[in-house]
Amino acid sequence: MNRPVFAHASEVELARILDYYQVAWQYEPRTFPILFNLGGDVVESFSPDFYLPELDLYVELTTLKQSLVRKKNRKLRRLRELYPGIRIKLFYAKDFKALLLKYGRFDLAGSLSGEEGQARPADEQLEDDRVTDVPPPREPGELVPAALPRRRRGERRARRRRAAAATTAPGA
Repeated sequence: MNRPVFAHASEVELARILDYYQVAWQYEPRTFPILFNLGGDVVESFSPDFYLPELDLYVELTTLKQSLVRKKNRKLRRLRELYPGIRIKLFYAKDFKALLLKYGRFDLAGSLSGEEGQARPADEQLEDDRVTDVPPPREPGELVPAALPRRRRGERRARRRRAAAATTAPGA
């Protein structure tokens, strides 16, 4: 199969997982016009990353800067308004990381978000496109290696507060 040139390494990894499980997919097969000017010309459009024809489902990955998520969500809302029959699933960075962890890809879970995973030359993508290295999904209840610490929301702020409280003398 002639592999497309993916825009992000996370797309390469999702394609590997889909290939491994023999899920048919197409990469950016359709562009949906979502905003028009007064003359009727297309001003903005949206091309979901993957289409899974057997499920009639589009999949969009947004693993870049999470500050850009608002724009992606707006586009998705507009797409759903204009094309209510289209089924689409948006994977945020945390969703994609959870998917990688489920499939045992601990080595990639931290490196495929943000600019680190941004487009690579096509020859590197082809060289790395081996679908045999995708392990089966983790079993429910299977232990995750302790090398992956879990961070709680606001943990950094709480540490700063504790450190500030420890440095101030009582009664000062």
